[in-house]
Amino acid sequence: MKRSCNVATLIERYFTERLMHQRDVSTNTITSYRDTFRLLFTFAQKRLRKAPSSLELWDLEAPFISAFLADLETKRGASVRTRNLRLTAIRSFFRFVSFEEPAHSALIQRVLAIPNKRHDKRQVHFLTRPEIEAILAAPDRTTWIGRRDHTLLLLAVQTGLRLSELIGLDRDALHLGAGAHVRVIGKGRKERCTPLSKNARSVLQAWLKEPMRRGVSALFPNIHGSRLSADSVQSLLAKYVPVATESCPSLKSKRVSPHVLRHTAAMELLQAGVDSSVIALWLGHESIETTQVYLHAHLALKEAALAKLTPYKCTKRTRFKPSDRLLDFLEAL
Repeated sequence: MKRSCNVATLIERYFTERLMHQRDVSTNTITSYRDTFRLLFTFAQKRLRKAPSSLELWDLEAPFISAFLADLETKRGASVRTRNLRLTAIRSFFRFVSFEEPAHSALIQRVLAIPNKRHDKRQVHFLTRPEIEAILAAPDRTTWIGRRDHTLLLLAVQTGLRLSELIGLDRDALHLGAGAHVRVIGKGRKERCTPLSKNARSVLQAWLKEPMRRGVSALFPNIHGSRLSADSVQSLLAKYVPVATESCPSLKSKRVSPHVLRHTAAMELLQAGVDSSVIALWLGHESIETTQVYLHAHLALKEAALAKLTPYKCTKRTRFKPSDRLLDFLEAL
């Protein structure tokens, strides 16, 4: 007889005890994992015809989890990367359950054994200097919103901050004296300081003199004084890119997102000759291997490396002649 093991109780303890109390994970992680289980339980409600609060652990067996992941791709159009991200959240929950409910270890191990899907790693996209300047010139700086947006975009493209880091900045995160920098708490709650250029420093100094909206501490508030959302930043970029395209037509073929601005900052550093290990620290990468994607995307560096190679001399090609019966067999395949 199967021992009753209510999923709702486990999920509540997983979020409150493991994620929030024991691991003290970021708000972004909580949101991502929450959305995963919302999707999973909605799928279970349709497939199993059971209310989420009535689910038992054995309802979430490996074949069911695999069916959920397949549904994400086929019905919801999720990318392989998103599918793998959802699986990461599910694995995290089942690792927690393995300590809470060891009697279900066989079921748990089958779920944990579900592999990530392999996917093509696309080359990173970035903007050229004329494209950057066109986008920075697009906001109307005679208005408060235009000055805010120009400052935000300039800071994004100069520092390479993640979108969550950018909108989470408070005014006191800026140090605009000698050694000007911005202090952020990045992924994994790691604190880092990113230097500011002279231009960014002067623009930020002017921005800080703007009257504060309802006394808020956010560096980039909306017109109501609240902190800008990620969607708001996406929207303002979508508004300014068409304007910038009029003076820089090459933008028409590019999809510009906040993350592209981050890639652009990295490529600017790489083109300036900054070592990739320094760029990794600058961007807050966990590993220098993450930064290698920018080396792959930098065609000029590859061309410079090619120019240093000694050209191959043309030699007469001869047919391979195996000297052994086994090699002769393999050659004939």
